[in-house]
Amino acid sequence: MYRFLLTRQWVILTLVGLVLIPTMVRLGFWQLHRHEHRVAQNHLIGDSLKAPAVPVTELTSPGREVRRDDTWRTVRATGTYDTAHEVVVRQRTGSDEQSIGYFVLTPLTLPGGKSVLVNRGWIPAGTDLTRYPEVPAAPSGEVTVTGRLKADETPGNSGIKDKQGLPDRQVSLINSERQAERLSRPVLGGYIELTSSSPKGGKRPEPVAAPDHSSIGPHMAYAIQWWLFAAGVPVGWFVLVRRERKDRAAESTPAAAQEKVPAAAGAE
Repeated sequence: MYRFLLTRQWVILTLVGLVLIPTMVRLGFWQLHRHEHRVAQNHLIGDSLKAPAVPVTELTSPGREVRRDDTWRTVRATGTYDTAHEVVVRQRTGSDEQSIGYFVLTPLTLPGGKSVLVNRGWIPAGTDLTRYPEVPAAPSGEVTVTGRLKADETPGNSGIKDKQGLPDRQVSLINSERQAERLSRPVLGGYIELTSSSPKGGKRPEPVAAPDHSSIGPHMAYAIQWWLFAAGVPVGWFVLVRRERKDRAAESTPAAAQEKVPAAAGAE
């Protein structure tokens, strides 16, 4: 009755189904883990943003990697901007998430000679990408900055390629170690994403938007979708088997009836 399951076509179909089920289950768990990571990241960002501001030197130091739990913490620092060593970071998106331009990265010299990098904000790209763009001047004299602490960017954690041979004072990544080499002085690990400063100064770059920590993304929906697909494979296989058996039974019934008719005629 079910001997057709041993045919080449059905053996292949069954094997494909057996491979698809665990694959779809694993894809579902992969999306579930991405959902859990997003939720945990949202909690981390939210807690960090609500925490009171602390001196940046409490959370980082030269050559030190910013801890994950300290990322997005509100920090403050007082010093003077070193505009002579200011650079711009290429291929960065504005608050509208469409316009491409630069982040303005300015070292802030702290008391004692150390520096911390400050991302002062975003400016649009000009028509000539080979030249240093026109950048709003940083406040002169002593300034107190407040912002979000971020970890150094690398090709691995940012997905951004570290391009070489760029025009003067243009970089691809915000990295304290690279800037320390340019400055020839100690630079605190990570950088500050500026939210406010005192004094404010005149015209300023567009502030970097605060991170979205409310959206959880579609990963849970994708996980459920993959698991439903996995459950649908055996159901679909069973439906096809029943249909195949019914069709084969329908085909064999007329053939059996035709065999009986000649036999009966001969008997007369």
